[in-house]
Amino acid sequence: MYLRHLKLANFKSYSEAEFDFCAKINAIIGENGSGKTNLLDAIHYLSFCKSYFLPQDSLSIQFECDFFAIHGEFVRPGLGQDTKVSCTFKSPGRKVMKANQKEYQLLSDHIGQFPLIMISPYDNDIIHDGSEVRRKFFDMIISQFDKEYLRKLISYQKILSQRNALIKQFIEQRQFNWSLIQVFDMQMVAPCQYIFEKRKSYLESIISHFNHCYGFLSNDKENVDIKYESGLLYQTYDEGIIQCETADRKSGHTNFGIHKDDFIFTINNRPIKKIGSQGQQKSFAIALKLAQYDYIYSQKKVKPILLLDDIFDKLDLQRIQRLLELVGKAEIGQVFITDTSVSRVKEILGTHGIENKIFTITR
Repeated sequence: MYLRHLKLANFKSYSEAEFDFCAKINAIIGENGSGKTNLLDAIHYLSFCKSYFLPQDSLSIQFECDFFAIHGEFVRPGLGQDTKVSCTFKSPGRKVMKANQKEYQLLSDHIGQFPLIMISPYDNDIIHDGSEVRRKFFDMIISQFDKEYLRKLISYQKILSQRNALIKQFIEQRQFNWSLIQVFDMQMVAPCQYIFEKRKSYLESIISHFNHCYGFLSNDKENVDIKYESGLLYQTYDEGIIQCETADRKSGHTNFGIHKDDFIFTINNRPIKKIGSQGQQKSFAIALKLAQYDYIYSQKKVKPILLLDDIFDKLDLQRIQRLLELVGKAEIGQVFITDTSVSRVKEILGTHGIENKIFTITR
């Protein structure tokens, strides 16, 4: 699968723009602030119905405009028919996603149809930020190929919000009716257990891919690992929720459940966010995304589109060369790379002899 054509209107820095891409490597070259990353974000919209970087769709509308439109044409060899996908948003209003002119009733129905992996400088947040960022990262991956996971995740978060609101209400009233809270507990058991099992299973299935990718990038100089940390590893949901009743009363929120899970990243058995160099941390994040790529491909039998934003920053030449070796393999499909230096990109791509097309973006 690859994106053949892209058309933009009033999207971020683009008033109007059209691009025709090749099926392998597309290099987007331009100065900082020229709109390279905005182009990748538009492609991300066509896969995930949202920006990779911004929390609100209105922030993606070009200044002094009231809408944006993104139109893409995907090719899946062997199917005999291209798929035209569009994402439009008007402010005030709602976002509309369409495939071949047919609107999705639920945006979640589109997610996973055109799998995509984005690797950007912001990925270091997965390492440095709190557990919520890591949970969201893994949740987004699993949701691409497991619609039931996404439904149960949405259901769990809704029930959790209601449970927390009731606890706060009881604190304000200084009177607890724990039997009412237990009504929510009963509803949370099934989605909680399902999400826990899927997170655990997913990590078990990618860890060997992850270690292989990191070892290849680093030339096996370091040992890395990921461990899934969850209260459900040690006790059942019923046991944990009862044990945390006192803590819930004091804090005003729910202290047990999969919303407290975390993924622990280590290098040589120590936290990578504390001792890892910038190059090691970036290699860790890249290996995590490439393992995600391998897993999605194994599940869907479709090669995801790979977006590499400012990928050469903070990587030494050896790691860059080894990354391009991975990207050039037949197992990897269409790739988009952004950089500020056309000569550097031409030299690197020329060395590996990979089919490519170069686009120069100006302000």
